[in-house]
Amino acid sequence: RVCMFDLIVIGSGAAGIMAAISAAQNSKQVLLLEKLPKIAQKLKATGGGKCNLTNTLDDEDFMSCFGKNGKFMSEALKEFNHKDLISFFESLGISCVSLDKKRYFPVSKSSQTIIDALHVKMKTLGVKIQCDSEVVDINTNKEKIYEIHLKSSIFYCKNIVLATGGLGYQSLGSSGDGYKFARKFGHKITPLSPAMTPLEVKETWVSHCRADTLAKVKLSINHPKYKKLSAVGDLIFTKNGIRGPVVLDFAREITPLLKEMEEVPLHVSMINDKNEEEIIKHLKSSADKSLLESLSSLLPLSISKEILKTLEIDLASRYKQIEGFKRDLLVKILLKTPLHVKAHYGYEKAMITRGGVSLKEINPKTMQSKLQEGLYFCGEVVDLDGPCGGFNLQWAFSSGYLAGKLLS
Repeated sequence: RVCMFDLIVIGSGAAGIMAAISAAQNSKQVLLLEKLPKIAQKLKATGGGKCNLTNTLDDEDFMSCFGKNGKFMSEALKEFNHKDLISFFESLGISCVSLDKKRYFPVSKSSQTIIDALHVKMKTLGVKIQCDSEVVDINTNKEKIYEIHLKSSIFYCKNIVLATGGLGYQSLGSSGDGYKFARKFGHKITPLSPAMTPLEVKETWVSHCRADTLAKVKLSINHPKYKKLSAVGDLIFTKNGIRGPVVLDFAREITPLLKEMEEVPLHVSMINDKNEEEIIKHLKSSADKSLLESLSSLLPLSISKEILKTLEIDLASRYKQIEGFKRDLLVKILLKTPLHVKAHYGYEKAMITRGGVSLKEINPKTMQSKLQEGLYFCGEVVDLDGPCGGFNLQWAFSSGYLAGKLLS
């Protein structure tokens, strides 16, 4: 017996689930295929399991956070932005809250609440869900019907949504299948790099500063070609490098550079409430104290120690006792501490992937391929990635909604 569907969605992340719901709401017969034993495993892990769904930014500001490609999502956000998403979950009985007036979470603070509600919604709409179903090939026949080949069966459909995600978190189902299928239909894949990942640095002193989280740290690239790139947020030192929200956000700019540079030089501005003159004034005003005591009122003790050790300054020295050139150097390093990123942790620890199916070959008004009728893309598989804070999840929901609603 031939199993024919209006739509087959490949991938059960946020984008794929929303595409299935959107299409089913428009009376389409939908099959959702997932290679893992359960749906939405990457969604389950998002926001540390608390599920940071979206944020409070208006559409223009939201798009700007995705960089030069952000405008591509204009139509998707018109159809389904953060207000629509919150209303949608409220219609499913899920209340959402923004405690910091920026990020939205379900009141339950559990991603499983979201997954359960989406699962019930799909069942109610008649979406057929089939897990443990890895797609091995996709073909089209003379009637322009898609043949979806699994290991032991074939399904047929008029339309496909590729919502396979990227390469990050492969244990949660991401393996780049979507890129392979996109290429088969002539699509270009832009260069791929891990994003939202911790970074490894050359400097060994960071391993002694793991106890402290620094707020509002500014990271910038110390290179003439990339000097305009920067990010601000909380930073955490690790055994071999740096992590924390600002690192996860900025990694998307750094990991591609490691393909062309042995190491990426960074400036880390840990004291952002004082300029050079104010730091010098502070050091002079506490001249009766040791430099370690004086610095410890600006930075955590562990970091103060390491900076002084790096400059070979005795921890008990007073500001007026050290040579003039070391005073100047100390102030410069306090303003812009140098670090050199030498590696990342690959896709195993990358939450998302930078790069993907070229946006030039996708119609932003429908998410349909410009090269292949009936082929749609949504979510991380396309060349769009944003920072932490619900950005990538909102894009997944918005693009999935648009693809499912407007499929032919």
